[in-house]
Amino acid sequence: MVSEKVVVKNPSGLHLRPAGILCKEAIKYKSSVHFHFREVTTNAKSVLSVLGAKVKSGSELEFICEGEDEEEALAAVVRLVKEGLGE
Repeated sequence: MVSEKVVVKNPSGLHLRPAGILCKEAIKYKSSVHFHFREVTTNAKSVLSVLGAKVKSGSELEFICEGEDEEEALAAVVRLVKEGLGE
């Protein structure tokens, strides 16, 4: 298991489009990809779960990946968030 914290930079937080981008990336990996926010752990491979977390700009997420390609999965999702998820 690996984890890393990252702050959401895009101005509107994780609304539908960035949530979709995040999920599309997370689904590429065999490892489980989750993030911890406000005492809740969310499945990053589920658009509905990501939207349900109601993540706003400036929020800190802790991504947690576990599985055979966990390092690659973690690096990919953290990079996406740091780059603003397409915004």
